[in-house]
Amino acid sequence: MAREPLARDLCISVFICILLITHQSTCFYLPGVAPEDFWKGDPLRVKVNKLTSTKTQLPYSYYSLPYCRPKHIFDSAENLGEVLRGDRIENSPYVFKMREPQLCNVACRLILDEKTAKEFKEMIDDEYRVNMILDNLPLVVPIRRLDQEASVVYLHGFLVGLKGQYSGIKEDKYFIHNHLAFVVKYHRDPELELSRIVGFEVTPFSIKHEYEGKWNENTRLTTCDPHAKKLVTSSESPQEVEDKKEIIFTYDVEFEASDVKWAYRWDTYLLMADDQIHWFSIVNSLMIVLFLSGMVAMIMLRTLYRDISKYNQLETQEEAQEETGWKLVHGDVFRPPSNSDLLCVYVGTGVQFFGMTLVTMMFAALGFLSPSNRGGLMTAMLLLWVFMGMLAGYASARLYKMFKGTEWKKISFGTAFIFPATAFAVFFVLNALIWGQKSSGAVPFQTMFALLLLWFGISFPLVFVGGFVGFNKKPAIEDPVKTNKIARQIPEQAWYMNYVCSILIGGILPFGAVFIELFFILTSIWLHQFYYIFGFLFIVFVILIITCAEITIVLCYFRLCSEDYNWWWRSYLTSGSSALYLFLYAVFYFFTKLEISKPISGILYFGYMLLLSYAFFVLTGTIGFYACFWFTRLIYSSVKID
Repeated sequence: MAREPLARDLCISVFICILLITHQSTCFYLPGVAPEDFWKGDPLRVKVNKLTSTKTQLPYSYYSLPYCRPKHIFDSAENLGEVLRGDRIENSPYVFKMREPQLCNVACRLILDEKTAKEFKEMIDDEYRVNMILDNLPLVVPIRRLDQEASVVYLHGFLVGLKGQYSGIKEDKYFIHNHLAFVVKYHRDPELELSRIVGFEVTPFSIKHEYEGKWNENTRLTTCDPHAKKLVTSSESPQEVEDKKEIIFTYDVEFEASDVKWAYRWDTYLLMADDQIHWFSIVNSLMIVLFLSGMVAMIMLRTLYRDISKYNQLETQEEAQEETGWKLVHGDVFRPPSNSDLLCVYVGTGVQFFGMTLVTMMFAALGFLSPSNRGGLMTAMLLLWVFMGMLAGYASARLYKMFKGTEWKKISFGTAFIFPATAFAVFFVLNALIWGQKSSGAVPFQTMFALLLLWFGISFPLVFVGGFVGFNKKPAIEDPVKTNKIARQIPEQAWYMNYVCSILIGGILPFGAVFIELFFILTSIWLHQFYYIFGFLFIVFVILIITCAEITIVLCYFRLCSEDYNWWWRSYLTSGSSALYLFLYAVFYFFTKLEISKPISGILYFGYMLLLSYAFFVLTGTIGFYACFWFTRLIYSSVKID
């Protein structure tokens, strides 16, 4: 069943959710757009997806190996997100009939040569898994856990093969999984004969098939013959992968009735046994927020209120000059910083990221971006990034105008170009490396052209539209106090208020608020697991916003009290430094959780994590900047300046 366009998916999902809310129903996610009903005997066409490995992170097309092929191979409909993820969904020779079991079906026969045997061995060495899809459900291998009764873990896809040894022989041999025992679970309508697919499982076997006489289309296998009640139930005589070896690919299909309704069929894939860890993450983050909130409340309600009241009651200028701390720098605190143009560009880019992240998480938390729509999340993020360009141009131009700038087009160009150009350059280099490995994860030329079209055709003009509105249609933001013509000398600061030290301290708590959830995000990305706990993630994101704002305000206040008025860039870098800890954690995760050994795969990992950390820096830095911007304007607008 071809997937409908993302826009139509979203509209239908919104409509369905409105109906559910109207009837006081609850919805966790909306798994797909519309169910498909099957009569008994209707054909079920299995699709094949990419071959994936957690050891190399390089996906390959299913037919990059000499597996059984249909007469004509054609691609299924793909969206932009699927292409960027490396998905290559194609038809397969596996065709079932609804509720009609099949035993010992022969898919094809293959004679290995030296080249194909080597290809299979390399894939087995790298632990590649074969991914298939039936009615938009991915294939899973059920594994029963020994530590818990009636507990089953589902692994996505089955291994191409295994390495092992014959008894009494030390040499490793390669064995291929050439027999697949499929189980299709269905939910039957109690009144009609119609059924809906709610599960797609497989148990792979390696079996050296045998037969009598010469091979032809009507040959009956002696190792797998339903007429003789001889079925494959184990891999006692496995199929070896060597040059000149004959491999016969076979499969069984069993249909199993299930009480699971179609609307809940994805619960198997999204079931979490570690939700207590996520709640611990939320509680841990909330404790950080409460601690910082207490400090901010103490500063705002006690210290600042007392200082402002006392300062406003001073009768003479001489008495005012005797005051120390943040009040003395009122004539310099709103002095434009050095490299103010670059600051405007990064603030605008951060607003673009914030808008994209907030809207994406809201849609995902409400269930509108179901994992059943492969690539939907990434497609939505790209489109939102493009259309949030207007907010980016507006924010950068408004700040630039406050700094008395006049060349708003230059700022708009920088906002539309600097971050996307950096990201695209890194992405292009990494994609060239993937292309050199002949991986299906390499983005084709047409898709690269589409990305450039989105950038220059939509995002660029929208940034300039936003810049025009922000600079020409809106008045400049007025400072609450006047700025002196001569800059005040900043006294020598204590070591803990050092520029680098204070910035590094500021990034610890925002990272601490998200690092537990970060583990699950990295696991979903690099270990090919589904991530669909967007409700938790949205709460953590809100906590991250509060933490970045509060830690920046606290450190900004301490710096102003020590008569250091250079807060513009420091406020951005204070919360933005959490990206450094994110990257260091990515390095730790690489060496402790991943088994990547190939240099190309390592370069891909660190390249993409560097891009992710860069984006996190821009996002958190902008949050801290605006918090500090609001804070300084608030406190200095409360002070009477003669």
